[in-house]
Amino acid sequence: MKILLNILDKVRPLFEKGGKLELLYPLFEMKDTFLFTPPETTHKGAHVRDAMDLKRFMSFVILALIPCTIFGIWNAGYQYNTWNVDATTLEYPTRFLMDLYAGATMVIPIIAVSYIVGGLWEVLFSVVRNHEINEGFLVTGLIFPLTLPPTTPLWQVAIAVSFGVVIGKEIFGGTGMNILNPALVGRAFLFIAYSKNMTGDVWVKLNTNSEIIQFITGAEDLTQVDTYTGATPLGVLADLPAGQTAVEALASKGFTLSNMFLGNIPGSIGETSTLMCLIGVVILMITAVASWRIVAAAVVGCIAGGLLTGVLSDSTAAQLPFYYHLVMGGFAYGAFFMLTDPVSAAATNLGKLIYGFMFGILIVLIRVFNPGFPECVMLVILFMNVVAPVIDNFVVESHIKRRTRRG
Repeated sequence: MKILLNILDKVRPLFEKGGKLELLYPLFEMKDTFLFTPPETTHKGAHVRDAMDLKRFMSFVILALIPCTIFGIWNAGYQYNTWNVDATTLEYPTRFLMDLYAGATMVIPIIAVSYIVGGLWEVLFSVVRNHEINEGFLVTGLIFPLTLPPTTPLWQVAIAVSFGVVIGKEIFGGTGMNILNPALVGRAFLFIAYSKNMTGDVWVKLNTNSEIIQFITGAEDLTQVDTYTGATPLGVLADLPAGQTAVEALASKGFTLSNMFLGNIPGSIGETSTLMCLIGVVILMITAVASWRIVAAAVVGCIAGGLLTGVLSDSTAAQLPFYYHLVMGGFAYGAFFMLTDPVSAAATNLGKLIYGFMFGILIVLIRVFNPGFPECVMLVILFMNVVAPVIDNFVVESHIKRRTRRG
């Protein structure tokens, strides 16, 4: 590392003001400060000693997303190969390797396009503004693709991440200035512009190239179906058949409480496994990156919503046990990784509790009383981002009025 530091110090003048590569200083600064601690220190004013700079802050979020990412890759391949007639009879570890390979061929290109296209926009805006490249996109570039179905066309990924970065963040000034979660802005764009790919059942298109399967299994002929569609738990909840309870309808489609918690079901890449989301949020709360108040309030709000709808309505959907809502759809992924975004979330302690609770209860109310729109996590988070400043203002004003009455 010492050798690398010496090399960077030697070429530094080329990128500093007056150097031949001055225009590319944001790129040099990004690599330099990512690998090494910046040497600059303050000389006056307040001094804050903290090892958690923005790069380290974002690194913990990436670490927390790794369980969801790895599981999402495997699950995408598992859902793919489940509909391969011959692959369903294979045993571990052959089936596991096939699932991992098939998932990687679908998921990794989506993540790569998200990082490449979004990263280019980040670099372009940094160069034009002559600012350092912010590390916020390290997180956005991974959170966004994990919200997508594994068969999302790559050109749609590129358009959506461009929209999310430019319209959702850069026009507000970049990292730390956005009022909405950029990843969800991109996801909302896809939801509105290309809703066929984003709503309803999960469609998976299978190709006929089985060379890797033949290599792993030694089989000479593997028959694959052309396409299949997999219902999601919320899709079942939105279209409950007559004469069945919500739990019975879910079970008839293969959705039990345990497999929805573990996550080996159809759905978007990173949202299916509540277990993986829990591992990630524990990392975020231990490192104080995510607010425990928001997480706890969101869970309490979801539970309260489930209990409340059971009292207010006798509909089949309303009678679904409250704990099912915690493991269905994107609740866990949204509440743990996107609702807790410190830039767009509420900032006051009481505001965080109100913010999280409102999110949780709104999720259940919309799922139960609007069956045409069962998966509402994305738009509810965006709505909460918009009202977060109002919540904080209410909290601050209430504190001021209370202190005024005291004095």
